Amino acid sequence: MAELAQLIDSEVFLAYATYTTIVLLKMMLMSVITAYFRITRKVFSNSEDTATFGKGENAKKFLWTDPAFECVCRGHLNDLEIIVPFISSGLLYALSGPALSTALLHFRIFIGARIFHTITYLTPLPQPSRGLSWAAGYAVTISMAYRLLTTGLYL
Repeated sequence: MAELAQLIDSEVFLAYATYTTIVLLKMMLMSVITAYFRITRKVFSNSEDTATFGKGENAKKFLWTDPAFECVCRGHLNDLEIIVPFISSGLLYALSGPALSTALLHFRIFIGARIFHTITYLTPLPQPSRGLSWAAGYAVTISMAYRLLTTGLYL
C-alpha cells in the first residue's frame, strides 16, 4: 500500500490528474456547445422539447434537421468514445511508473490532438485534419496500453 501512495504522490500521477482534468473539462464544454447549437438553431432530438416552438407538424421540423448541430453532436460523441479509454489507460499507465518526460509527451499530445479535433469539428477544417487529430489521440492511448502490456502485466 505504501508503494501505491508513493505512485499517487508522484509527478507523473499529478501530470495525469492535470491533463485528465483538462480533457474532462473540454468534454464538458462540448455539452455546453451542443446545448447552444440546439437552442440557437432550434434543433431538438425529442419531440416534447419542440413544444415551445410549435405543435403537430410545425414542431416536427425542429427534430434533427441542422447539419452544423449534427456535426457538434458527432464531435461530442467522438470525445466520449476516445476520452474514456484514455482516462482508464492513462491511469494505469501513470501508476506503472513511466518516466515523467515520456508521460508528459503522451498526455500533451493527447490533449493537443483532442483540442485540435474539436476545432476541426467546429470550424470545420478540411480533411484530413480531423482524421489526423483523431489518429494522434488514438495512437497515444494505444502507446500507453502497449507499454502496460509489455512492462507491467504478467502474461
